[in-house]
Amino acid sequence: MHLASLTALKGKRVLLLQGPMGLFFSRFARLLEAEGATVSRVNFNGGDWLFAPRAEFQFREPMDAWPAYLDTLLAEGRFDWVLLFGDCRPIHREAQRVAEARGVRVGVFEEGYLRPNFVTLEEGGVNARSSLSRDPDAYRDTSPGPVPEATVMASAFGRMALFSTAYYVAAACLSPWFPHYRHHRPLTIAEAWPWVRSWLRKLHYRRREAGIEARLTAAASKRYFLVPLQVHNDAQVTVHSSFGNVQRFILEVLESFAAHGPGDTELVFKHHPLDRAYNDYTTFIRTESERLSLVDRVVYIHDQHLPSLLHHARGAVVINSTVGLQALDHSTPLKVCGHALYDMEGLTFRGSLDAFWAATTTFEVDATLLRSFKRQLVLRTQLGGSFYRKLPSGEVLEVIGSARPHEHSSVPEAAAAE
Repeated sequence: MHLASLTALKGKRVLLLQGPMGLFFSRFARLLEAEGATVSRVNFNGGDWLFAPRAEFQFREPMDAWPAYLDTLLAEGRFDWVLLFGDCRPIHREAQRVAEARGVRVGVFEEGYLRPNFVTLEEGGVNARSSLSRDPDAYRDTSPGPVPEATVMASAFGRMALFSTAYYVAAACLSPWFPHYRHHRPLTIAEAWPWVRSWLRKLHYRRREAGIEARLTAAASKRYFLVPLQVHNDAQVTVHSSFGNVQRFILEVLESFAAHGPGDTELVFKHHPLDRAYNDYTTFIRTESERLSLVDRVVYIHDQHLPSLLHHARGAVVINSTVGLQALDHSTPLKVCGHALYDMEGLTFRGSLDAFWAATTTFEVDATLLRSFKRQLVLRTQLGGSFYRKLPSGEVLEVIGSARPHEHSSVPEAAAAE
């Protein structure tokens, strides 16, 4: 039974660790409890407590005591499942190790592979740690039927910003109650400022980059390569790639393009919107472009319409981003430089980055394979919805495709009201 059907959680004893910032884990817990599951939760800091003040467990010990604490918790609570958000956080890496030793199954939530209308839930791990096959024949042998769709979700950026700000403020104010906690990112009241800076920068970039999208999607159509950047502290950059940081990725792409990129093409770097608050690579990209004599062939942009850019690009280069799947939807030749679950023969260019630039004129995405892969991706790993909004009907999540609750389980698609 695939975990994305939710039936595996019915009637089980479930322990929730850290979830997305906000109300999602509390709502999800009520959904499971309505179907007979026993759900407990661990708080690690004041931000966790803000959104789950009635959590059964408050971990306030030194961080090196966490593995032993969890081991005792799992033994005494006889838990069947541990659920968590993000499998690369230090406390979650330890949790996976301890749970595996205890024979407790681990479910990992993550942002949806097919954004913005899905979230991911897989057993064991996500992204590079996903159990999905990387063998294209595993998908060619499955039904090539239509890819199931989810309810269209409204933008959640505003709520994400609100929840994040509240989380950081609560974590800072309640730090004396959790004196030993160490977050995987900075955790102070000062973290509220980047969201303000992000808004100011958005206004600035909108003025500075006026007209660029129109040029790229008209006169420069199919004469540029798009490089969507990822958030600087994304685990797909820091853990699941050889780069370690975004600057090294930018530099490798620039140097390869300078040596092998067709002379009549441009290189377009697009900043990640969630990293707008923290980084601006303008100076770095300009300096390296000048060194490589590329200054007139490199463009750095921020908030243009991504689907339009992908549709008009000659090719795209990513580390490991969900944007890669969007590129494939547009039949745009794609080179993956990290470890992506969709990086397989027939979907992505498997040669070197140096060879990619010229190969885009003949490379074709296998549309049938892509459809079969995405169908299995949805049925095995995706739930409809958002971590930061309920569905329009008030439901928390919807189970997609052939594994709908009314076919396999009585797990409801609704949870308690806000």
